[in-house]
Amino acid sequence: MEHLVLTVFAPDKPGQVERIAQCVADHNGNWLDSRMSRLAGQFAGILRVAVPAESHDELVDALMGLSARGIRVLIAETGVEQSCTWKPIAMELVGNDRPGIVRDITRLLAEQGVNVERLVTDVRPAPMSSEPLFHAEAVLGLPLTLSLDQLQQRLEALADDLMVELVLRTEP
Repeated sequence: MEHLVLTVFAPDKPGQVERIAQCVADHNGNWLDSRMSRLAGQFAGILRVAVPAESHDELVDALMGLSARGIRVLIAETGVEQSCTWKPIAMELVGNDRPGIVRDITRLLAEQGVNVERLVTDVRPAPMSSEPLFHAEAVLGLPLTLSLDQLQQRLEALADDLMVELVLRTEP
């Protein structure tokens, strides 16, 4: 089996995921993992599929053919995953919305060698004031050489500068 990582974009309307799933199934592919969402009237997703080597080229051609239906697909061949050299950490962040929060947090994480495994963000009105609040939930890959306390100290200093609340906890 070969593995492909697909990134898909399309105008949001019913049936888009089914079209992709049917294409994968028609070529003996197995849908393994996915993250999909609707944002501002667009549908976007990333997924990993396994496909027998003998069906690989036909699946790739068929996926590219979905563009005739308005579904754009980018395909990456996957390699062998490295052995785990990190531990998962959950991060939650809430603060007044302003430009640059994601940039500043991810810059600090990158400087510490921390990988962003998953990131979900949104802006919601604050319960009492209706002011826009930025929310982020992430799973981070903390290198085994970096302690959670070290990361916590660096992030707390930045959180104070950004005026956001930040919580880190180990994932089970």
